[in-house]
Amino acid sequence: MTSSIPAADSRAAKDTALQAVFLDLDGTLVDTEGFWWEAESEVFAELGHVLDDTHREAVVGGPMTRSAGYLIQATGAQIGLPELSGLLNARFAARIGRGVPLMPGARRLLAELAAHGVPTALVSASHRTIIDRMLHSLGPAHFHLTLAGDELERTKPHPDPYLTAAARLGVDPARCAVVEDTLTGVRAGEAAGCRVVAVPSVVPVPPAAGRTVVRSLEEVDLSFLRALITESN
Repeated sequence: MTSSIPAADSRAAKDTALQAVFLDLDGTLVDTEGFWWEAESEVFAELGHVLDDTHREAVVGGPMTRSAGYLIQATGAQIGLPELSGLLNARFAARIGRGVPLMPGARRLLAELAAHGVPTALVSASHRTIIDRMLHSLGPAHFHLTLAGDELERTKPHPDPYLTAAARLGVDPARCAVVEDTLTGVRAGEAAGCRVVAVPSVVPVPPAAGRTVVRSLEEVDLSFLRALITESN
């Protein structure tokens, strides 16, 4: 009689298997961190303020509300948070309307994950309207789920975005890989209990226990991501 109980080796393989991959958007899949900085610099110049690199380092990778709030406080600009957020989103949307360049290795990685049926989620601090515009360049079919920053009460660096993505896909965060370009996003993935790959774009991400730092998405493929989960279990 054939037993219905899986062999120990097959159970172990399943327990250490990669269940899903969660990917950030700006600076990770698309080369748009510079676009955000251009939008912020232009809007604040019109308000009579000049932003410098210290401001850029403080806002990179953050959600709109946090970044805009910080810039208002840092410059003393006489503008409310809702109005500023609207101006920045409109300026950025106009910029990406002229095309969005993908990061090196992004298209190949997305195609490989799709070809192997790996559940993939786009998890961004950007607003839904911005994500939907950029999906035209990325291809919406590459993602089982997309999650925007304005769809949650708390976004990065809180773990909520990645915990929400895992819950909606029905997967264990500990068996999911997160790919991020900023320390803000990296901390969100780590707080959610995921294995995190950092691909720094504008600001360096320091090494840390359980964190993998690479120079480019060209170093990341499915075998690489599967090995991260295997090593952590």
